[in-house]
Amino acid sequence: YSLGVSEEVVGRTLRDFASRDQVVVATKAYFPMSSDPNDRGLSRKHLMTSIDNSLRRLGTDYVDLYQIHRWDPETPIEETLRALDDIVRSGKARYLGASSMSSWQFAKALYIADRRGWTRFVSMQNHYNLVYREEEREMLPLCREEGIGVIPWSPLARGFLAGNRRAGDQTMRAKTDQYAQQMYYADADFAVADAVVEVACEKGVKPAQVALAWLLRQPGVTAPIVGASKLEQLDDAVTALELTLSDDECRRLEAPYVPHRVLENR
Repeated sequence: YSLGVSEEVVGRTLRDFASRDQVVVATKAYFPMSSDPNDRGLSRKHLMTSIDNSLRRLGTDYVDLYQIHRWDPETPIEETLRALDDIVRSGKARYLGASSMSSWQFAKALYIADRRGWTRFVSMQNHYNLVYREEEREMLPLCREEGIGVIPWSPLARGFLAGNRRAGDQTMRAKTDQYAQQMYYADADFAVADAVVEVACEKGVKPAQVALAWLLRQPGVTAPIVGASKLEQLDDAVTALELTLSDDECRRLEAPYVPHRVLENR
């Protein structure tokens, strides 16, 4: 993100505050990093350059998890998978992950990697939360069957499940977040958000903790990816690990959901 600046920040944090072997470092490749037409996508050229640049910015000689951010329709999947296998064999990445693609695409990648004897993906970073559950239809069953770890992004629906969204009311983020407006904000979505607030009030916890606890309860989910701009938000996320939801509470959270249009992974 931010053309690599986020990796530089993580690199400084690792250097100043952490022991490298005690931290799992993950990064991705796919999106454009410059105006150069070769500085994007999942070609062998870009992946080999991308991993070296990421390692330089992070200040480390390997990443624990190297992920492809999207499926690249412009590059043969065999080329991508062979390059990723070479990256692992060179010691620059320990494991491989994928993100935001259709189930058939992920299944194809797993099949080809297995058939060729290449390093297979161990994780799927997909869009999954209480107001977008379409991944339950195919991707999550596929991951459970194949033993793939699931690390959902946007577990709080870009703040929609944080407890401050009401129909008719708008926070500053709600007014300016065009991505969230495209993905959420249907009437049924507000009903889900209201249910999260109700359960949170009854349990004496924060809505964000309830939304995260529900996600952690789903079969196959390894760990949601949380973003925090305040220390208390990180504390809330950690507390969610210890929060237990009853079957009845989960049914109440899930009941208002209606099927959504499957969002394109572009």
